[in-house]
Amino acid sequence: MSRDFSHVRRMVVKVGTNLLSSPEGINTRQLEMVVKNIVAMKERGIQVLLVSSGAIGLGARLLGRSTAVERIRLRQACASIGQPLLMSHYRLAFKKHGLVCAQVLLTRSDLNERKTFVNLKNAVETLLDLGVIPIFNENDVVSTAEIGTAFGDNDRMSAYVASKIDADLLVMLTDVDGLYTTNPKKDREGHRIKEIDRIDQSIFNCAGEAGSLFASGGMKTKIQAAQIASKAGCATLIASGYEPEILTRIISGEQVGTHLCADRRLSQRTRWILNSSAKGVIHVDQGALQALHNHKSLLPSGVLAVEGVFKAGDVVLINDTAKAVPYYNSVEIEAMAGHQSQEIPDLVEEARSDVIFRPDDIVFLDKE
Repeated sequence: MSRDFSHVRRMVVKVGTNLLSSPEGINTRQLEMVVKNIVAMKERGIQVLLVSSGAIGLGARLLGRSTAVERIRLRQACASIGQPLLMSHYRLAFKKHGLVCAQVLLTRSDLNERKTFVNLKNAVETLLDLGVIPIFNENDVVSTAEIGTAFGDNDRMSAYVASKIDADLLVMLTDVDGLYTTNPKKDREGHRIKEIDRIDQSIFNCAGEAGSLFASGGMKTKIQAAQIASKAGCATLIASGYEPEILTRIISGEQVGTHLCADRRLSQRTRWILNSSAKGVIHVDQGALQALHNHKSLLPSGVLAVEGVFKAGDVVLINDTAKAVPYYNSVEIEAMAGHQSQEIPDLVEEARSDVIFRPDDIVFLDKE
């Protein structure tokens, strides 16, 4: 199967901990190779957003730790030590090519909250327009969830960034040259899978776990990331960062790494709804659910119950089959559940709409 990436105008490149690590802390030669690859993309007119791991490992090694850092507080401390060091390496490497890089630290809520997300996207778009390379990492120090569970890992974070910042391609550079049928380090019979049209359990069965002391991801999380990106219409390619000129070879259509195909293209709003965490659940009856499938609005008469506390404009689950953005908060929807639309003004202080949400505000989840 031929690969045509001629349409790519924006890509997200994710660099793993294993690729950048060295006994001294950072593999400067490898980092500079990554930077050269990105420079080559910019020379082709492609905008690049970089997601880079390595801060926790760099901080841990600076503290003289050679074992896995598992305690949350210690990982946060290591991240706060390692992140500025990591950025200083990137700054110097990009400076050699006359380029400027910028740090963007994220938590999951930055992408979930619509207002915050719009501000973030505007800032990133401005950086790209200025020719600056945005470098993303999870803001481990202030994440409200435990490190490793807020986004899960930088693999999945890179997919959310690709999905929400309208990337055409997600490239995950790691220390292996793609997904294999079995672990090539243990089984000589294992061979590289070049193309994956559909991600199912058989694909996950080929993947392993995290591969180093300071990494939080592995091949399995890369497949999960590809699923996220695919649903937003963004293709994923997993390849070795040790290969020379790897990004140029990928864009040229060379059969390197593992290519995970994209699904349909989605609107920006649909991407945001799909990739945001649900703040609650609205349970509806079968008649209402069928009406939603038929591109109808949700009326209060179809609501059975409300779970959780959420605001108007938050993303919520509809049963377990869809995500939607209601015009009313959880208390208001609970008050109007089972009532007719004309009764809404008598049930809430402000009647913002005669429906709970409209067809443009719902995205059905793929349960296959």
